Amino acid sequence: MNAKVIVIILSVVIILGAGGFVAWNFFTSPTSEAKEPSATELAEYSVATDEITTDLEDGSIVRIQFQLITDGEKAKEEVTARQFQLKNIVIKEMTTINKEDFQAGLTDLEENLKKKMNEEMQEGKIDDVYTISKVLQ
Repeated sequence: MNAKVIVIILSVVIILGAGGFVAWNFFTSPTSEAKEPSATELAEYSVATDEITTDLEDGSIVRIQFQLITDGEKAKEEVTARQFQLKNIVIKEMTTINKEDFQAGLTDLEENLKKKMNEEMQEGKIDDVYTISKVLQ
């Protein structure tokens, strides 16, 4: 074979290999993931509820307070305006559980509150619900 043809074939192979490598890196590289919000950002869009006192199914009394983390200023304003609905949801949820279920299922309660409040929300959403105070008698 002619030396000129060999150089052309090697050049094409190298160019295709380099192009394939660049394409492979481009398509398999992880996309930029959303970073976790800082504590300051969490505080900026969070709403603390008033203490809610209610009874459980077995007659035990609970006093509980939540911190709701929203996804923005409009959602924060809406959660503040909908606190009466939150209290209603908490009271209804509490009447279906007993003392043992309450102690073991606090995470379930937080998830149910988040889900039910997000169904009511029209501006933004609630990202997290944290129990910040609870007393069970």
